[in-house]
This record gives sequence, C-alpha cells and structure tokens, in this order.
Amino acid sequence: MDFVQIAFEVIDLRSFSNLWFWIALAVLWSTASYWVVGVPFDMVRRASRGDEVASRDAHALGTIHARRLTHIADVSGTWATAFTWFAVTALGLIGFVYGLEFAQAIFLLFAPMSLVGWLNLRTARKLLSTDPDGLPPLLFRHRRVVQGIGMVSIFVTSMWGMWMNLNVSVLGG
Repeated sequence: MDFVQIAFEVIDLRSFSNLWFWIALAVLWSTASYWVVGVPFDMVRRASRGDEVASRDAHALGTIHARRLTHIADVSGTWATAFTWFAVTALGLIGFVYGLEFAQAIFLLFAPMSLVGWLNLRTARKLLSTDPDGLPPLLFRHRRVVQGIGMVSIFVTSMWGMWMNLNVSVLGG
C-alpha cells in the first residue's frame, strides 16, 4: 500500500463528513450576516445608538456599495442572473439526481446565497433613496432576514449532511 492510498483511507474526503465543509458553512453565513450590503454591522449598531461619525460613515459606505451593486445589476444583471441560476440548477441536478455528494454540498451553500444576493440588491436599491437616519432600521431588517435564511439553510444542510453520513456504510460498500 502506498502513502496516497493510506492517506485517502484515513482522511475522509466526502463533503458532509469533512470538517472544512462545516467551517466554510459557518464562515459563509457569519460573513453574510455581518457585512450588511457592504457595511459592517458594528458600524450600523453604533449609528443606531446615535454616534454621528458612525452614522455618516455607514451611510457613505452603504451608498458606495449600493451604487456599485446597482451598477453591476444594471449593466450585467440579466447575464449574471442567468449564469447564477444555470449553475445552481446544474449543481442541483448533478447533486440530487445523479447523486454526487460534492455537488450537493456546493448546492446547499450557493442556492441560499443566491437568494441573499437578490436581497442585497433589493436593499441596495432602497438604500439609495434612504436618508442617514433611516439607514440603521433598513439594515437591521435586512440582517434579520439574512440570519433567518442562514438558520434555515444551516438546519437543512446539517440534516441532509447527517442523513448522508448515516447512509454511508462503515465498511465502505
């Protein structure tokens, strides 16, 4: 037996039993809920408590990111949407119809994030017409929705991952 074969027997490279997949899932959702339309949430919180500097900074940063997102959507939104949903559909078919576990794992990461991307764009369009005082409530609501999607996504991913791990034979057959 060579070293590579021994390493592949010792280290489980399947997606749902790999620690790195679960770390990536946690980092993905914590990042998505911390950066609200490009504005760090601690700045939003300080702005909501009356900090004038944080309010100006949050509004400036939010406006910059909102203009950037809306420009990208206006210029290449149709193609980006088509490509994104083509990729998500292809991953779903390859993963759940043909049974490739890696495609299932990537699908369970990217399908809910595509919804979050759409919500970011919707919030960015609202942000452009919002004054600095109305920014914290808008971003608080957006963050709550993203956290809700994240909780459902993590729950579904963990249930599917446990199901997949329980269905794998210990003897490899």
